[in-house]
Amino acid sequence: MKSIADMYGRTLVIAPHPDDEVLGAGGTIARLAGAGNEVYIAVVTEGKPPVYSREAVSRVQDEAREAHKILGVKETFWLGLPAASLTETPHSELNAALLTLVSKLRPKTLLVPFVGDIHVDHQLIFTSALVASRPHHEGYPELILAYETLSETNWNAPYLTPHFMPNVFVDITTEIDRKLEAMKCFSSQLREAPHERSIATLKALATLRGATVLRSAAEAFVLVRHVL
Repeated sequence: MKSIADMYGRTLVIAPHPDDEVLGAGGTIARLAGAGNEVYIAVVTEGKPPVYSREAVSRVQDEAREAHKILGVKETFWLGLPAASLTETPHSELNAALLTLVSKLRPKTLLVPFVGDIHVDHQLIFTSALVASRPHHEGYPELILAYETLSETNWNAPYLTPHFMPNVFVDITTEIDRKLEAMKCFSSQLREAPHERSIATLKALATLRGATVLRSAAEAFVLVRHVL
């Protein structure tokens, strides 16, 4: 039986905004990195003035860098597209940015936001990630999983948008503390419970996903593609 290191290989996690990668896959990132895998993160968007101050953007990027150190990320790529404005950005630009990175890294595994998320940035990035991973591209990703993001994935419209129905679960029992430690780095994004972006809620979700498969803690994904 293949180990998780062999199954996932070099992994690229695509995050629409800083902290999405920790919310959705922080434990999996830590587990893969701990197993010796190269794990990369691409943060696709960046807040632009005047909506976002340069100080606020710099702060959250510093928070992300510290979180990524804790998780064992090999390298973080900042693509710099405008946050909350991807609908006004030529879709070809987003496609090209992700294709360039996927072609450069040639990851075996891609972790992407879920297409049914309420945030349109997540939806567009999911689609562009698949464009960048089409099988006619040399060295295309063999495994693509969509992760869930608290306050985005669960607020979609039932029966009108795709519903997150996980069919892949990664045991993060030994990584949950590191995931929560990484999330604590995002002091500018965290809220007090019962807000969804709280440490207590994130731990509760990991407990729920774990109990689904008789584990103490897990992260859940929707399988998009797996080439055997």
